[in-house]
Amino acid sequence: MYTIGIDEASNRLAGTKPREWAEFKARWDAILGDADGTVTRVTPRIILADGKPVGSINIFPQDDLDHVGYWIAREYWGRGISSAALSLLLVEYQKRPLHATTAGHNHASIRVLIKHGFEIVSRSMTPETDRSVARETLLFVLGHRGFV
Repeated sequence: MYTIGIDEASNRLAGTKPREWAEFKARWDAILGDADGTVTRVTPRIILADGKPVGSINIFPQDDLDHVGYWIAREYWGRGISSAALSLLLVEYQKRPLHATTAGHNHASIRVLIKHGFEIVSRSMTPETDRSVARETLLFVLGHRGFV
């Protein structure tokens, strides 16, 4: 669980750059210390499998839109855990529209989102930033037909 954000393979799949542990920990300390979401506006959830924390899923604001994001420890990939976690979060968090982005090469995440009714509304090339590598990015939306 504690490799979230710093695992190189996970970051390659997401098209992001690994964070240093101190930076990662400071960000999550701020999120988890904001229990009512008034500062970070993030709704974090820990994903458990076999009684152990294996990832996280959360709702967060980005560009004034509600987004969902998730991460699963590499050793738990391919077991349907992301899909199960997203199913549970969509029942809990029913505000729509809900958005998601993924790297164009992250076929597993694309399948999970489409399985849950998300639709691709745009594809674009994202330039390199301090947090991401240059890559194709897909924007998805759930619950709002005709969104552009």
